[in-house]
Amino acid sequence: MNQLNSLHAIALDLNRSLLANDRYHRLLAAINKVAPSDASCLLRLEDDELVPLAARGLVPEALGIRYRQSDHPRLAIIAASKEPVRFPADSHLSDPFDGLVAGGALEVNHIHACLGCPLRVDGTLIGILTLDALDPDAFMTLSDLFLKTLGALAGAVLRTAALIENLSDQARREGMVANELMRSSFRTGRREMLGTSSAMEGLRSEIELVASTDYPVLITGETGSGKELVATALHRASARSGAALIRVNCAALPESLAESELFGHKRGAFSGADRDRPGKFVVADGGTLFLDEIGELPLPLQAKLLRVLQDGEIQKVGEDHSSKVDIRLITATNRDLEKEVKAGRFREDLYHRLAVYPLPVPALRERKSDIPLLIGHFCERIRRRHGLKEIRFDPQLRDRMQAATWPGNVRELENTVSRLVLRSTTSLTPGSRVHVRDSSSLSLEKSESTAQSAAIRPQISDQGFRAAVREFERNLILNAVESHQGNWSAAARTLKLDRSNLHNLSKRLGLRGH
Repeated sequence: MNQLNSLHAIALDLNRSLLANDRYHRLLAAINKVAPSDASCLLRLEDDELVPLAARGLVPEALGIRYRQSDHPRLAIIAASKEPVRFPADSHLSDPFDGLVAGGALEVNHIHACLGCPLRVDGTLIGILTLDALDPDAFMTLSDLFLKTLGALAGAVLRTAALIENLSDQARREGMVANELMRSSFRTGRREMLGTSSAMEGLRSEIELVASTDYPVLITGETGSGKELVATALHRASARSGAALIRVNCAALPESLAESELFGHKRGAFSGADRDRPGKFVVADGGTLFLDEIGELPLPLQAKLLRVLQDGEIQKVGEDHSSKVDIRLITATNRDLEKEVKAGRFREDLYHRLAVYPLPVPALRERKSDIPLLIGHFCERIRRRHGLKEIRFDPQLRDRMQAATWPGNVRELENTVSRLVLRSTTSLTPGSRVHVRDSSSLSLEKSESTAQSAAIRPQISDQGFRAAVREFERNLILNAVESHQGNWSAAARTLKLDRSNLHNLSKRLGLRGH
């Protein structure tokens, strides 16, 4: 009767909404009621290794071991069998859990009862169940039929838990992909590369050529030149266009969490890791991973990224084995990585792995004939956004803008057009017409250094020395951060400060969150 009750309890758990870990522990608890043991373990087969999922009576570290069949003959015999296996009490074969039983109850070569059930689904081995007891006769009352039934139910529990776990992982991954795509949509919308200049036509030809391959591409170019749009164009023209394009800004990754963000982590890997989490490599599996500002990646992570490119495998934080990923990697930077390599700030071997196909993006000053087209595009976008009747641009102002150097490239041009439209009317009322005229206040030819020095020059006439110094520091930091489009790491380099020191200073000056 106890045997039937135990089998009934296991069968009921198959239909309950339980976490995988709960299913495994309830299974061992039910088995222990009818077959009391000093140690029991449920293991899942992964390649040639058996991975513990749950255990009773074993020390905690036993769950962290992957048991290779070739190293453990008893496990190999159980795995090869189609029936439950009972080992003689005086068997000379070493027990895989010798020395791992809590309290040291079972020692090496100690005479005891040991049995194992292969867990098969549709004839395929998916795991094994082992039981060990000090009493050599502990399992004598268990019939082979009961053990076979027990193995069949345990295999069903294992398969059900795996199916639910896979569905949960897939749902979580798809949810992360959806969130990433939504954020990307809000950030870039349907923005595309614009321009008919020879420089842009050459860039399009390069994109078309390399998009059909899976080569890693390193996109280089100045800040604001449109590197993200190039990455998007590469993905859309590739065979992976039906999958997701996942973007990661390496400069925005906190160094302490960067490895987890990229490669994922196991539950309990560190404080606060209350569940398994897939990293961006897993989220992008089957699609494209775009690592923007790759030059900001810390050296320790560069080494881990190199291993991924070499082996096509990632290892989650807290996990003791690797898993395969299938991604197309695109990276981008506004830094000269060859100089960074010489300075020891970037690994030379990683640089050559990333730059299989370097793709430089031309600066706006190298394609000035595209400026009128871009101005028209930005004006049309503003017109639609605010419901304006029309926006007309003064030809003289357009000519001045076409002659300017634009150190901030397309992003600076877009910001300037937005400001000019706003300053040309009292309000952006739907249905109104806006005429953007030439403005003598628009100093397009002013150099960036001159503009910055004028912006940060402190005024001491109405304040004391300390207040003036504080204001000077505030303006200096704000201008550095703004000139790098909010990139604090780049701002820290410009100011020749350590990033953590810059953040501490900014907090003291009340600038955190800017």
